[in-house]
Amino acid sequence: MISWIKKHFEKRRQVGDRCKADAEKLASADPVNSYYNAQRAAIRCRCAGQVDEFMHWSKVAAEVARIEPRAEMDFAKVQAINDREEARQRQSEMWRQRK
Repeated sequence: MISWIKKHFEKRRQVGDRCKADAEKLASADPVNSYYNAQRAAIRCRCAGQVDEFMHWSKVAAEVARIEPRAEMDFAKVQAINDREEARQRQSEMWRQRK
């Protein structure tokens, strides 16, 4: 039982480390738009049905919001990103159906 608990906490630590590393990469590459980039990645994963990756990128967006004071976080822009990504997904599905 104790080994299972240790493994669980180690896995949680690895997940957290991965989120922090990705957030730091995004924030250093583009501090102002890093939050939107993480949200965009999360939305793409959600549209593709990749639940684990969606959760990861959602956590990355939260971490970016925590560590980067210059990051813009406008809900209207996030909604617009969501709408564009969903439209892009629908369009790619239509192309796949035509082939």
